[in-house]
Amino acid sequence: MNNFHNQPIALSILKAHGKEINKENVSNYTEISGYGITATVDEKSILVGSSELMLLKGINFIESYDIGTKVYVAVSGSFAGCIVISDEIKADSLDAIAKLKEKGIRKTVMLTGDNVQIANAIAKELQLDEVYASLLPGQKVEKVEMLNEQKSPKGKLVFVGDGINDAPVLARADIGIAMGGLGSDAAIEAADVVLMDDQPSKLVEAIDIAKFTRHIVWQNIVFALGVKGIVLLLGAFGIATMWEAVFADVGVSLLAILNATRIMR
Repeated sequence: MNNFHNQPIALSILKAHGKEINKENVSNYTEISGYGITATVDEKSILVGSSELMLLKGINFIESYDIGTKVYVAVSGSFAGCIVISDEIKADSLDAIAKLKEKGIRKTVMLTGDNVQIANAIAKELQLDEVYASLLPGQKVEKVEMLNEQKSPKGKLVFVGDGINDAPVLARADIGIAMGGLGSDAAIEAADVVLMDDQPSKLVEAIDIAKFTRHIVWQNIVFALGVKGIVLLLGAFGIATMWEAVFADVGVSLLAILNATRIMR
């Protein structure tokens, strides 16, 4: 049940329940990727997941039209009810999207398993360019493949996610970024970059750090090769002494290290 206890929606439900869960009463736990979970609790068969899970298992259920993430529950083959969880957009999300576009991000796209109504409302608020809703994990990969074909030859496709269902897409994207604070272990393991405090604005900061790091690396490479080349030529003409050689070796290394420490600021 590790995945269950790492899943943000599951954690929200447990928190709202407010009581300890006796794990010994839970058995036959199975996750159906993209649909939900099945388990046996006190010898009762439990289904928890999306409306698609209810349809898959032939449950006669009442569909909820409230805005939010719906978690349908069935007990022993009978519909028990629906838990609606309203999504909250992180405070710095809109600012993060705006700054990403300022940095030259050509297109911002949302891939989500939520329904179209929720997805369109969030996309409009965040001013996203495109949105694809009601996607299963495999369909997310298909959309990433499609977007990958649309990018420019020198362009890079970046995907940001936190759920276990995002792991295949994180691995497929040119650069996979996981939200580490609430992200599942599978998503973190598949990602190239992990944002540890789950603030979307940190994505912009990560890009700035990466660009500055590359700038410092090229400075050090050009400086080191340039000095060594000059000292090598001077040595060939008998002009360079041992002290110039020491500077070209140890001195250049120390200066390169000091230059690299600028990244820490």
